[in-house]
Amino acid sequence: MIRTVLGDLDPAQLGTTNTHEHLFQVSPLLPGDELDDEQRSGEEARMLRDSGFAAMIDATPYGLGRDPEALARISAATGLRIVATTGRHREAHYAAEHPTRQWSVEQLTELFVHDITRGMPVADAAVESASEQQAVAVHDGSPVRAGILKGGIDYWHISGFERTTLLALAAAHRRTGAAIMVHLEFCTGAHEVLDLLAAEGVPSNRVLLAHADRDPDAGLHTSLAERGAFLGYDGFARPRTRSDAELLDLTAEVVSRGAGDRVVLGGDVARRTRYIAYGGMPGLAFLGTRYLPRLRALVGDGAVDRMLVANPARLLTLSH
Repeated sequence: MIRTVLGDLDPAQLGTTNTHEHLFQVSPLLPGDELDDEQRSGEEARMLRDSGFAAMIDATPYGLGRDPEALARISAATGLRIVATTGRHREAHYAAEHPTRQWSVEQLTELFVHDITRGMPVADAAVESASEQQAVAVHDGSPVRAGILKGGIDYWHISGFERTTLLALAAAHRRTGAAIMVHLEFCTGAHEVLDLLAAEGVPSNRVLLAHADRDPDAGLHTSLAERGAFLGYDGFARPRTRSDAELLDLTAEVVSRGAGDRVVLGGDVARRTRYIAYGGMPGLAFLGTRYLPRLRALVGDGAVDRMLVANPARLLTLSH
């Protein structure tokens, strides 16, 4: 099954899925771009739904402003299926005094497993272990649980902090069967991440490499897909780094090489200054209304539907 904030779901019921967005996020790395207003985030979720999506991954891990009960309320109000995230992001997102900087692999593992099996805390408080967490988030009498794990690395570098996270994610995967999303900086260190996780018992077909499209190298992506990894294409509407035209060409080439069944799509808009409901642009609807029609015209409905429906369902299904 797939674990959403409103309960477990048959994979066939997931539907068209955006695999990388944030409805809530607060990070010292992004001052002034906090996503922390339930009403506005709910409005943005409605726009995502109205643009053609039935489900999304909220990719905010532990300690960065998660609000599990608000996610559940938004899901119930909009009908948008939401898979929440546990884990720990790359080191740059955590202040020097953040309590988890002192945590061991074992402590982090217990936290991640608790979030998936028993429920996420109402707030990510400064605690010493999962057993000391505050009350578990609840919606309509049921715990609000995470359904995917997440970590991150820096540009061609895995710090000690990040390696500890990856080891804990691997241990949590072995216990829960949840897939692992890994934030990459410009797709650097991708094979190295897969090697590290494989050595810890995580098959590459249970790993989503977020931001793979930040390096539009079809050869690299094909080699990652051949190992079984999912490729997160989520950099649309960012012409300062890569134009949509480049990403369309990349996707067409990867599909032509037979790797379209490893690609998933998301927006990762992730900032209040880019959310319409917070007064910015282009908003979460950009992917569905502006980008996907161009992609469909280029590679066809069948290929796009695999990226939006079949591939996310395989990724998010708990493997045991």
